[in-house]
Amino acid sequence: MPIQHNLTNMSTRYAVYKPLNKADYLAPSRIKELRLNRGLNQAELAEIISVDAKHISRIETGQTFPYPETLEAIAKALEVQIKELFEFEHIAERPVNVQCIEDMLKGAGDEKLRLIYKVVKAILR
Repeated sequence: MPIQHNLTNMSTRYAVYKPLNKADYLAPSRIKELRLNRGLNQAELAEIISVDAKHISRIETGQTFPYPETLEAIAKALEVQIKELFEFEHIAERPVNVQCIEDMLKGAGDEKLRLIYKVVKAILR
């Protein structure tokens, strides 16, 4: 007989896990991104899906990975399909376009250019 889960008790249903692949590392930030896009804070999302706000924090920081039922509730609350919680095409690595960088720098004032120079110099050391 399958175990029945109660949505109101989801705050205790999570698993501590070690990420296995890139999606496991990115899913927490994707959930946060989608939550922010909906204009919700962690407490509001937690209230919608009947979990503790600390649970949402643990999910978004990658400390825990939610059970499928919790993922389903999160997706429903964020008005997305579950698969969208794991779509990362928008952050795929892009080839470096030097012309694009030059174009961005054209609009920067002297103060910003000095700061950018310092940052780039520190990175390339």
